[in-house]
Amino acid sequence: MLCVLNAGAALAHPDDPTQGGAGGRIIRVTTLAKDGPGSFAEALATKGPRIIVFEVGGAIDLEKSVLDIREPFVTIAGQTAPSPGITLLRGGIDVNTHDVILSNMRILNGSNGEPLLSGWETDSFSTVAGYNVVVENNTFLWAVDENMSASGPRFTGDTVAEWRQGTSHDVVFRLNLAAEGLANSTHPKGEHSKGSLIHDNATGIVFDRNIWAHHVERSPLVKGGAQVLMVNNLIYNPQHRAVHYNLMDLEWAGHEPVTGEITAVGNVMRGGNDTDENLPFLMLGGVGDLAYYGRDNIMVDLHGNPLPAFGRYGVTAAQLIEAPEPLASLDGYDIMPAADVETTVLATAGARPWDRGPQEVRVLYFIAEGRGDVIDSEVEVGGYPTIEPTSAPFVEAEWDLATMRPKNGMYPGQTEGGQEHLSPRGRAMRASR
Repeated sequence: MLCVLNAGAALAHPDDPTQGGAGGRIIRVTTLAKDGPGSFAEALATKGPRIIVFEVGGAIDLEKSVLDIREPFVTIAGQTAPSPGITLLRGGIDVNTHDVILSNMRILNGSNGEPLLSGWETDSFSTVAGYNVVVENNTFLWAVDENMSASGPRFTGDTVAEWRQGTSHDVVFRLNLAAEGLANSTHPKGEHSKGSLIHDNATGIVFDRNIWAHHVERSPLVKGGAQVLMVNNLIYNPQHRAVHYNLMDLEWAGHEPVTGEITAVGNVMRGGNDTDENLPFLMLGGVGDLAYYGRDNIMVDLHGNPLPAFGRYGVTAAQLIEAPEPLASLDGYDIMPAADVETTVLATAGARPWDRGPQEVRVLYFIAEGRGDVIDSEVEVGGYPTIEPTSAPFVEAEWDLATMRPKNGMYPGQTEGGQEHLSPRGRAMRASR
């Protein structure tokens, strides 16, 4: 399968683990209401293979709730919405099933003005023992737990194979923007600016050309026995940890540790305003060993000076086992040199790269300019947006329903040229006379 985006170069990747709802019925979302007839929630709850398309654009206010996907074989095609696309506010999505494709959606989670440590905690996106899932070209901002994760139970059954079958597996995160997880906010554990958690024993987890920006840690955190492939990702302004691995004895008591695996090829970590001095790309904690293969990964501070590849936290017997060959297959990937990653993913990652919203334009420009910070509240960066609703019919004949791409190559809201987030004065100064 070839991933083609109008905003940048086409890069190959292996076949995905699912085709989602391909071949199923078309379900049209016709309202921005949280639930009820014609809503996104109703479409998600429908049984059977289905492709969810949008005849409305704007914001769906989840009002501090989570959309729980429990019916399998679904494709959620946010690219079909009229400009400015679909933005979910004040909540997130959990996938508790299999064979799901989620693309071109914006999730702006946030604290909703709730008190510090009040207990409101949710991921912007997570699989919960989900499998055969593709998460592609989405924007996840302001999580009060993780921004995009693969989670589930730690131990189901008696063997390692049963543990791995019972939790999230075969999940692809591709071309997503995950940024500005909230640090000192509503999470009951306190500081919780986290990028991605890959829970214990999750396998077949792929991060392909994503961006993590402005998280205190977990970009990503890989837990005990998990297996992760990282190809051509950008990590910007990690504070205390970037990539880290931790099998915690407190969580595995009574179970023999299982060696985790990370294969990291062609990734970039760039320090920012909040990044600890001499922060390593990969840190090892806990009591479990990690097998690791790395190649062509670049790690520099905010001035371009080299940063170390490895470090550790905790004085334990855990060992880093450097593998001579990749631990996950790289077949089918058109892997970029790490030096090309930043330019490419800034142009292609996130929801609707042809029709970006002001929040993601701000984040992406700040990454390019070496700006931006870890934040405690969405209010620090302007708060929840007001988005005017729009509507337009979805015309099946104009779309390739196998790929969910427009036949004429032009997505709703697509324009030519660069996208800037400008003040009214800035727009006036750039206007032609």
